[in-house]
Amino acid sequence: MNIDVVSTAGVSREGLSVASLKSIGIVGAGQMGSGIAHVCALAGLDVTLVDIKADALTKSLDLINRNMTRQVKRTLITEDQRDDALARIRTATEYTAFAECDMVVEAATEKEEVKRAIFKAMVSHLKDDCIVASNTSSISITRLAAATDRPEKFIGMHFMNPVPVMKLVEVIRGIATDEPTFRAVLGLAQRLGKVSAVAEDFPAFIVNRILVPMINEAVYALYEGVGSVDAIDTSMRLGANHPMGPLELGDFIGLDTCLSIMQVLHEGLADSKYRPCPLLVKYVEAGWLGRKTGRGFYDYTQTPPKPTR
Repeated sequence: MNIDVVSTAGVSREGLSVASLKSIGIVGAGQMGSGIAHVCALAGLDVTLVDIKADALTKSLDLINRNMTRQVKRTLITEDQRDDALARIRTATEYTAFAECDMVVEAATEKEEVKRAIFKAMVSHLKDDCIVASNTSSISITRLAAATDRPEKFIGMHFMNPVPVMKLVEVIRGIATDEPTFRAVLGLAQRLGKVSAVAEDFPAFIVNRILVPMINEAVYALYEGVGSVDAIDTSMRLGANHPMGPLELGDFIGLDTCLSIMQVLHEGLADSKYRPCPLLVKYVEAGWLGRKTGRGFYDYTQTPPKPTR
């Protein structure tokens, strides 16, 4: 069956095997991993969140609590739902904690060598029938699957940021991904209240194949002096009705992530139109990665943030 976009109303429960997914593991307690843990716990799933840094786990639980409390104040969930969801999340610093998980989602940094190392170290601690998914925003699912002992049970499940708010999940099959795995992940997305868009395993998939080159082009416009940071972002907000200008959006995503995606596109498609802008490279080399470091194309130590160029 060829599915392009799957909504809650468009998926039959037959054959999804979603009922067998009761316990979800998550690798990485950053913004994405925390968001995935948030939505899984609210959906009634037991969550095991693993990160090598104990302080990252503490910060993640605090973030999840604050975000759920915000949902309570907006009457999106009840206090009991929040408390029950928080009670379903346990944390650990070792992959052995995944021993009873039905599925593990990797949400580590967007570096292929890091992800492959995680999979090689992790899979020996998983049940034989455990599904493994990557939240990668750009890297080949087929290549990542080859670093595991279960390429047929490996799939891409790319959530959008912020996960509790954004409705879309890109689902990407590798060349070896089997039908039961694909169906189970579509069913999981439905249970989480998400809409699935099925993408082929090409560099950056759908969203970032279109979005990040636009951000890169905006950086080129700044680099070449076409306009200032403020002029470029104002033009796209008011001229194209975008809710956020491309440079501000790059800061929100993380300029290191934008650069990694452009590098994947440039190397994977061998097309010069995907060459990362030298100014983007310079900002990343300087450690100016956007909101998460307090400085990118805007200086976030000031209120309101001021352009850095």
